[in-house]
Amino acid sequence: MRKLSLLTFSKTLAASAISVLFAASIGHSFANNDLPDLGTAAVNTFSLEKETVYGDAYMRVIRSSAPVLSDPVLNQYLSELGNKLVANATGVKTPFYFFLLRNDEINAFAFFGGHVGVHSGLFLNADTESELASVLAHEISHVTQRHLARSLEAQEKSSTATIVGMLGAILLTIAAPQAGMAALATTQALATQSKINYTRLHEKEADRIGMQILVDAGFDPNAAATFFSQLAIRYRFTTTPPQMLLTHPLPESRITEARNRAAQYPKHNVPNSLNFQLAKARIQVRFSSFSDDAALSLFDQQLRKNEYSFKEAALYGKALALFRLEKFDQAEVIIDGLLKQDDNNLFYIDTKTDLLDQKKDFAGAIALLEAQRKLKPTSQVVNANLANIYVQADQPKKAIPLLEELIFFDKQNMLPYQIMADAYRKLDNKALEYYSNAELMALSANYKGAIDQLNYAYRYSDGQTLQLARIEARIRQFRQADRAMDALK
Repeated sequence: MRKLSLLTFSKTLAASAISVLFAASIGHSFANNDLPDLGTAAVNTFSLEKETVYGDAYMRVIRSSAPVLSDPVLNQYLSELGNKLVANATGVKTPFYFFLLRNDEINAFAFFGGHVGVHSGLFLNADTESELASVLAHEISHVTQRHLARSLEAQEKSSTATIVGMLGAILLTIAAPQAGMAALATTQALATQSKINYTRLHEKEADRIGMQILVDAGFDPNAAATFFSQLAIRYRFTTTPPQMLLTHPLPESRITEARNRAAQYPKHNVPNSLNFQLAKARIQVRFSSFSDDAALSLFDQQLRKNEYSFKEAALYGKALALFRLEKFDQAEVIIDGLLKQDDNNLFYIDTKTDLLDQKKDFAGAIALLEAQRKLKPTSQVVNANLANIYVQADQPKKAIPLLEELIFFDKQNMLPYQIMADAYRKLDNKALEYYSNAELMALSANYKGAIDQLNYAYRYSDGQTLQLARIEARIRQFRQADRAMDALK
C-alpha cells in the first residue's frame, strides 16, 4: 500500500531526542545466569495505571515530532514478530505496542505502557530475523521488569525532584522540536533525564531475560553476539559510529559473555525468514537514504551476482524500485511471478494492489483483496488496502466498516483515520469528516486542533442528538487531556 498522507516530521528529533530520552538501547553487557531476578517489587508508587497514562502521552508526542511509519505491511510484520516474543515472556502486565520510526540510526527503545520503538536502520543492519528478534527481546524485558519506573523511583529517593517533575522535564524536551536539540542540550530537561537512564544491573537483567525469551520463541541464541560482533567490526575505525555505540561501547568481553550465554542452550538450526528479508528490502527502497536508482542498482547487482539470502526478496526489492521509477509494467511482471510462487504473501499482494490502483483497475484490486479477506479477516494489510481501494473507486460506504474494524483492533494507528476522513469527504459528510480529523490530531497530542475540528463537526451535525452528544463528550475529554499535557510541560 502506498502511503496516503504519511506524516513528515523533524528528522533531528527522531535521531536524537527519542533515542536519548528513553535510553532503552541495545548495546549493553550480557550477564551470567546466576543474576537475581529483580522483579517489580521495588516499584511502589509508580503504578501500572500511571505507566499506561504516561506511555499514551509520550506516544502521542512522538507521533507529532518524529517520522513514525504508517506502513501496514511493515507494521503488521513487526507486530507479529514482537508479539511472538511477548507470548514467551513472563511478567507481562500490559499490552505491547510495536512501532517503526524512519531513521537510519541503529537503535530501538522501550517506554511506559509497553511501547517499543524500532528504527528502520535496525532492519538495514541486521542480517537475520533472529538478530532483529534479539533486540526486541531485550526491549521487551525492560518493559516486563518495569526498569524505567524503577529508575525514576530511585532517582526520586535520591533527590528533591518528584516523579511528575522528572517526567514533565522529559516530555518538555520531546515536545519542543522547534527549539532543536542543540538548544536543549543545556536545559534542565536533559540534565534530569541523564540521571534516570537504566542502571547496569537493569541492563544485565534485560540481557539475561531477553536471551531466555529469544530462545523460548524459537530464535537463535547466538544472534545477539553475532549482531553486535558485526557492528563492532563494521564501525571500529569510523569517526562517527552509530549513536548506540557512542553511548554503549561493545568491548570484546561483552561479546564473549554473549557467546558464552548462548552456548548454554541446545544447538538448533533456525532458518532465515523470507518475510524478514522482504521487510528489509521494502525499507531499503521506500524508507532509507537510497535513491530510487541506487536501490534498483543494489537489487540488480544482488541478482546478477547471486548475492542474496532469498532470490524472492531481491526480486521484490527490484520490483519496488521499478515502481518508484514508474516502470510499472516491469514491476508487475516481477510481482506476478512472485505471486505465482506464493499467492498469499502480503508483501506481494500489497504491491500488486498498488499496481492495480495505479492502472485504475479497481475491480481487479477489490477482487484480489476480498479473496484475501476471506483468508485473513483481521489483517491490517488487507483491510487497509481494501478500504483505500474502495475510497479510490468511489465506493466509500464500503470502506467505513473496514476502517472501524481497524480502529477497534488498533486505536493508536493513524492510517485508518486518514482514510476515514477521505471516505467521509467523498460522502460529503462534513460532520464525520471533521470528527475523523479530530481523532487524527488527538493521536499527535494536538488537542486544541482536535477541538477546533470537533466544533466544526458540531456545526454540521444538523441537530442529530446522539451525534451532538458524542461530539460534546469528546470535546470535554480533549480539553481535559490538553490541560493534563500542559501540566506536564
